Amino acid sequence: MCMEKTPWEQAVDFHGHACPGLALGFKAAEAAIRALGQVRDTDEEIIAIVENDSCAVDAIQLILGCTAGKGNMIFRNNGKQVYTVGRRKDDKAVRISLKYETMSAAGTDETREEKMSRILNAGVDELFDIKEVSIDLPRKAAVFKSLKCARCGEGVMEPKARIRDGEPVCPDCFEDYTRGW
Repeated sequence: MCMEKTPWEQAVDFHGHACPGLALGFKAAEAAIRALGQVRDTDEEIIAIVENDSCAVDAIQLILGCTAGKGNMIFRNNGKQVYTVGRRKDDKAVRISLKYETMSAAGTDETREEKMSRILNAGVDELFDIKEVSIDLPRKAAVFKSLKCARCGEGVMEPKARIRDGEPVCPDCFEDYTRGW
């Protein structure tokens, strides 16, 4: 008989291994679900603003359904274990920030497995400060036409193109031009 995997097992499969960072993201997603009542994004209804590029972000992607490709995951790599998750239909948002004391209190003698287990077994209020916030949620992702870069020949999204000598160029070629290509 085939058994359905738990959300944690799915997150581990998606990420490639189990680790404390993934566990933090998993618990942050759990906190967002508890606060917003939304299980998983289907059409850019949920927005996640992540302030790091750690393993935790993979759990946010998988559990909440927020991805860079859909434009509903925004990276602000401030090196902080902080996640702001919002819902478009009512502009409700929560900021979920890891309590510094929670993670530093364990000391360095804790193994990776012990740390991961401690995180997974903790309540979200033990791990995070969770507060409602007011933010301007970004619009849904727009689809733009592509233009051909006059220099490299690659396609570039129209709003990202720059004009040089009356022709569109991509940002990379524009930078090269300003350096004297």
